[in-house]
Amino acid sequence: MSKISPPVIDTDVHEMYLSIKDLVPYLDEPWRSRVAVADGWKPQSLPYSWPLIGGVARADAALPNGKPAGSDYQIMKTQHLDPNNIEAAVLTGLFYPTEMKVQPQFASGLARAYNDWTKATWLSKDSRFKGSICIAAQEPHVAAEEIDRVAEDPRYVQVILPALTHDVLGREFYHPIFDAAQRNNLVVAFHQGYSTQTAVGLPPYYIEWHTAIPQAWQCQLVGLIAHGVFDKYPGLRVALIESSWTWLPSLMWRFDHNYRSLRREIPWVKRMPSELIRENVRVSTQPMEFPDNPEHLFQLFEMIGTDEFLMYSSDYPHWDYDDPGRALPAIFPKDLRHKINYENAKKLYGI
Repeated sequence: MSKISPPVIDTDVHEMYLSIKDLVPYLDEPWRSRVAVADGWKPQSLPYSWPLIGGVARADAALPNGKPAGSDYQIMKTQHLDPNNIEAAVLTGLFYPTEMKVQPQFASGLARAYNDWTKATWLSKDSRFKGSICIAAQEPHVAAEEIDRVAEDPRYVQVILPALTHDVLGREFYHPIFDAAQRNNLVVAFHQGYSTQTAVGLPPYYIEWHTAIPQAWQCQLVGLIAHGVFDKYPGLRVALIESSWTWLPSLMWRFDHNYRSLRREIPWVKRMPSELIRENVRVSTQPMEFPDNPEHLFQLFEMIGTDEFLMYSSDYPHWDYDDPGRALPAIFPKDLRHKINYENAKKLYGI
């Protein structure tokens, strides 16, 4: 029996592979042999040791024999999907070849293999799963072709990119990706990756990094607007996943203020940044700050100017996982909690 009766759409569930070698059957040569050998290529990871008993996962999701949390469908189903009445779960993975700074063709090959692996390994297991198309943005035209290829499967609802801190993905060089997303009616999501850093790079402690990384999403959002992505692709929808959202009001105020004074520099941007954010951008709940006074959180929510911008996300199976029954404080009215837990994502993704 479900813990809560209303249905929920979760916009951030991390499916994991056991090893990068799981992709080998889906890789073409010459990329297959680069991964298949005993000491083959391995993806990067954060350099921090995890100061938590479950590693980066919630303790009860850590699996025996060193298997990554999130790699076992039955455990995911038992711990999260079934008890929380998850009607749809958007899979976001944790494998983003766009982060690779070398060998762009290899990155594109890895992205294609990951999409085929996800389809065969996860989407086939549960009709509730919705896919995110993995791409390598280093080759935008190749990425656009991959979006067109994978988007033929209606189970895919978005393209996923890492919140980079070494480049602005709104630049015209990357526009073929947004063009492909719009023509396939797909959301473009930004999620933190292993290369996501802060304004001072990688600070000494994980707590510093985890506190400061919303800067990455802020920079990418400003870049999307300043480089005219929403003016060029007005039907594009963007989701900021695992970025928090309480920083949005101050960014909107600051951006609008600067736009009034400096818009001659970016004449292709025809509308106030805050208007574009309200219409084209959605944000996930997790990880959400909880002030001592819940009224302050609700006041920030109202400052955004729309009740459609926020969507529930669990971040399963990670340590800061949010249960949908407790993710929002009681000061949020019941009908608004349902909208955040279900309706907003249903509308954005067309589920």
